[in-house]
Amino acid sequence: MCFPTRLLLAMTAVLYAGLFAGPPLRAQDDLPANLRVVLDNTEPLRFACGDRLPLYVLPITGTLAGVNDARAEEVLRTLNARGIGYTVDWRPNTFEKSLAEGLRIGAMQKRLGLRVAINANACLYSFFDGTDATFHVDDSGKHFAETSFGGKLGCPFTLQPRIPVVKERLAAFLRAYQKAGLPVDFIFADWEVDGPIEWNDAWASSKKCRVCRREIPRIDDFRQFQKRLREIRADMQRIAFGDNVTRFFPQALVGNYGVYPHDGYRYWYDYFEHFAAGVPFRQDQKARYREWFHEFEQTGYTFAMPVVYTWYPTFDWYDFKDFDYRWFYNMLLVGSNAGQHTPAATPIISFVHWTTTAPPKEADPRVRQFSAEKYQELLWHLLLRGHDTYFLWCVSKELPQEIRLVHQVYAASLQYRGFLDRGTPITWDVPKRAGSVVSGLRLGDRVLVRRTDFANGEQEAVRVPIPGGGELSVPRVTGNQVLEITHRSAGQSFLPAGAGGKGARFPIGFYELPAEDTDLGRMAQAGVNLQGRDYVYPRQVADTNPDR
Repeated sequence: MCFPTRLLLAMTAVLYAGLFAGPPLRAQDDLPANLRVVLDNTEPLRFACGDRLPLYVLPITGTLAGVNDARAEEVLRTLNARGIGYTVDWRPNTFEKSLAEGLRIGAMQKRLGLRVAINANACLYSFFDGTDATFHVDDSGKHFAETSFGGKLGCPFTLQPRIPVVKERLAAFLRAYQKAGLPVDFIFADWEVDGPIEWNDAWASSKKCRVCRREIPRIDDFRQFQKRLREIRADMQRIAFGDNVTRFFPQALVGNYGVYPHDGYRYWYDYFEHFAAGVPFRQDQKARYREWFHEFEQTGYTFAMPVVYTWYPTFDWYDFKDFDYRWFYNMLLVGSNAGQHTPAATPIISFVHWTTTAPPKEADPRVRQFSAEKYQELLWHLLLRGHDTYFLWCVSKELPQEIRLVHQVYAASLQYRGFLDRGTPITWDVPKRAGSVVSGLRLGDRVLVRRTDFANGEQEAVRVPIPGGGELSVPRVTGNQVLEITHRSAGQSFLPAGAGGKGARFPIGFYELPAEDTDLGRMAQAGVNLQGRDYVYPRQVADTNPDR
């Protein structure tokens, strides 16, 4: 009986290893360039993914279109062996062609046991369609656009008729997938420069619009202005996207770029944003963190999508002499903000980017690139503060190094799946000086912890208080550590020596009084210094005699 069991286990292990490793990688010349780059710069996983979300890579979305079925399936297997997910594009302007490709890839993903994943971005653009019907109206009745974002936005109160139009674009794809018996497991959008936005010159434009002034009586109060716009924006996303998806596929993970739970502040500016006078903010050196409306909770989204990027202006916000810490500090603020305020049951899928993001044509040579080493440290800290996986964005020329850096961390993290799946973050602290940074995930009394030291990092162990009691002593070690929590007694362990006495005594006591005085003497000589007495709970006594 023992031998066949061992044989079966051995055969199962060999079969699993073959499936996990994926098919042998053959020449990639027939594949689109970005797919070749991703496959050439990643390796098969050494540790199984289990149920963890894959790494998503925006530059390869839709790139299997035109690749024959057999080859496309081989690529999906090869990507999966590396822990990389694949998304198709839904494009309403070429609906039939786009749907056919989505159903083709979706059927393969379902057959292979992979997540059916979609990039729905094209379906959401644009609510503001460039017509006068969606523009602002001044006091003379003239229509005008808000142009400070680079395009032509307009009046937030003109968009109600546009919501069902956008909703139906998505619903047409969703119905077709449902009819074909295919799930939608993961669906996202990078919808940002559209709809009501309160930044830049939008507030000033709305003050000139007679419709906006009518709809927002206290328009001179930025908080009222922001609240009203973000409520409209959240409703648009919920009706057209969030609830639209989950009414067809309740289990779907659906979300959008930059929408996630937070502490009421935005620690970053997008490439199309600039600070507007009169907007409330919190100062941190030269950084101005804007107040931010709680939008996520009203969108119907089922995963959070923070944006953890190396935005070009960030470098000059801070005066840290360690240049890496200028990037690290801000990006960890963003990541900690999302991690701390997102419910544990809601996945965090973080948009990440390493190369300096959105520099001007004439970039200042003083702005230093974030080092690859410290960027990977940051990626680890995101995981140890509750993030679940990464969504890589970059332009094609950046892809070789971008994919290597993020995939190396993603692949190595799978060794710690137990902590990642079930652990609880121990800290959200982001030090205001470039010293030692600690993050960790707790399981019981064990913590998977990582310590990253900058220019003035401590040489000794760093002590981290643990929520609920205890502390962690984290030595200066490169990489991950699994450490035990030290619990300290909450009370005093020693007793005063008595009136006029010096020092203290450790209590050594007994419960029952001995019958003979000689026995009591021997106990005292042995160090006994405490005697207990019987106590009966009041509910058990018939009187209130204090001597009881």
